[in-house]
Amino acid sequence: MAASSQQRVTRVSKRRMWIFAILALLVVVVILAGIKAGQIGKMINAGKSFAIPPESVTSAKVEAVEWQASRSAVGTLIAVRTVTLASEVAGLVRDIRFDSGMFVRTGDVLVKLDTSTEEGQLAAAKADADLARASLQRQRTLRQAQASSPADLDAADAKAKQAAANVVTLQANIAKKTIRAPFDGRVSIRQVELGQVLASGTAIATLTAVDPVHAEFWLPQQALAELRLGMQARLRTDVFPKATWDGSVTMINPEVDVNTRNVRIRATFPNQDGRLRPGMFVNVEVLSPEKRTVQVIPSTAVLYAPYGDSVFAVEEKKDPAGNAGLIAHQKFVRLGERRGDLVAVVSGLNAGETIVSSGAFKLRNGAAVVVRNDLAPKAEVSPTPVDR
Repeated sequence: MAASSQQRVTRVSKRRMWIFAILALLVVVVILAGIKAGQIGKMINAGKSFAIPPESVTSAKVEAVEWQASRSAVGTLIAVRTVTLASEVAGLVRDIRFDSGMFVRTGDVLVKLDTSTEEGQLAAAKADADLARASLQRQRTLRQAQASSPADLDAADAKAKQAAANVVTLQANIAKKTIRAPFDGRVSIRQVELGQVLASGTAIATLTAVDPVHAEFWLPQQALAELRLGMQARLRTDVFPKATWDGSVTMINPEVDVNTRNVRIRATFPNQDGRLRPGMFVNVEVLSPEKRTVQVIPSTAVLYAPYGDSVFAVEEKKDPAGNAGLIAHQKFVRLGERRGDLVAVVSGLNAGETIVSSGAFKLRNGAAVVVRNDLAPKAEVSPTPVDR
């Protein structure tokens, strides 16, 4: 009986222990849940009051400027005149009077071939011509005195003419063995040596006129409505990036290429210093005499996209608390001609508006911005970067 009562007391004690343990666990869970709920509430409140800090950007004004209308193209320089100097007759090279790359004038002797044989024949031909003229004179005297027949006079006259013709032929052959510069220009690398026997037509060197020089390029057929002979043209080349050459349009091809619908144009430029060489790659601008007013912005301000180009305009706006701030507002634009660091805006902006000139890639519509123009680079039509 006593043992049974002891067992009951033990079971009641264990039951109470389990109840206390469960209650203690529940209390711990409730406390942890309350702490977590408090943390989540604080995070929600912080998120509601959080404001994205403004982005640092640079700004620029939309400016209205006058641009001279122009059309740009890539061209190639060609010589006004270029020939391959060669000997018309065969002969032995006796004298060379030029060096490779030398500038020569019209009529300068470049190469002389051996003419000793022709000069000997010329002396004999001159003697025959003198004798023939003397015989002709005697026949004329005899004919006036009726001492000879007309046939004798005709024979003497024909012989005198034949002898004179032989002299002229030999003089021409001798002249052909002296190769002279047909125009002012610069000779290429020499291809003959002293003592070399030249065959007829053997190339001696190439002579190229270097002043002036032509630039050939292509423009779309739409340009024909504006192109005129004599229009101003400007040339630049990456070989001399700081130099420009001014010339004029001297040829507009009468035909339009059926494959590209482009027309070939030729402009002529002075080249007194000889820096421009035929075959060089150049950039050519054809300038219109008329000027037009365009609105320009830095090209770095434009966000290019397939669905349309856009910029961010900077506007002043007050927040709910009444504090003034700068807001970036996205605007779609239609662009025109680009020159240097600037690009023309056909539509979408008004002169005087302030836009984001750099840093636009990190903005969204309505984003707060802070303008920092102290580090902004200057946009120029003809930038001249400095190498360091």
